[in-house]
Amino acid sequence: MSSERPKLGPDIPKVVTGWDTRTGRVVYLTATRDWSEALTDAAVMSGPAALEALAVAATDQTRAADPYLMQVTPEGAVAGRETIRETIRARGPTNHPMFGKQAGNP
Repeated sequence: MSSERPKLGPDIPKVVTGWDTRTGRVVYLTATRDWSEALTDAAVMSGPAALEALAVAATDQTRAADPYLMQVTPEGAVAGRETIRETIRARGPTNHPMFGKQAGNP
């Protein structure tokens, strides 16, 4: 299943995100249509290009499950009404800095 999030207008910068089917980690679609765990690698898109990328991602759910569009700034930083949720997804758990991505754990 994929989601277009209707409140994200066509001119709002966004990236495609989902969950790696092998590891369960958060991944982002890159400009080369590959998946990366780093938000900085994500392709920032708007308009029809974002919808097209989401459609492509939705057909390849063997690598990334449940892709959806996530609002970002034009530079690719987390933004929008779900900033807290998406920041936690991008950085890892909030329970202690020695766990998750922020500690360099795989």
